[in-house]
Amino acid sequence: MSSKGFRRRTRSLLKRKARERGKTGLSKILREYKPGDQVVIKLDPSVHKGMPHRRFHGKVGTIEAERGKSYVVNINQGKSIKEIVVRPEHLEPFNT
Repeated sequence: MSSKGFRRRTRSLLKRKARERGKTGLSKILREYKPGDQVVIKLDPSVHKGMPHRRFHGKVGTIEAERGKSYVVNINQGKSIKEIVVRPEHLEPFNT
């Protein structure tokens, strides 16, 4: 019987490249986002707090609000809009 955990089947998905390993930089943690900003959800495997589900990895969303140290992000998934709470370590600005 296989495991049914939150991070199952993420061995390759949540693996950092050789040059990215180590502690997360302060510039990534302290970056501020404003409501309306577009962000890419890129999971940081070294930080477990505030990590969204792996189905959102690589998706582009819009910052809705700030909630404590985290941000509320709206993501289109099919016909519905999902609202997830994510810490800034798992976000990157979306550059078009």
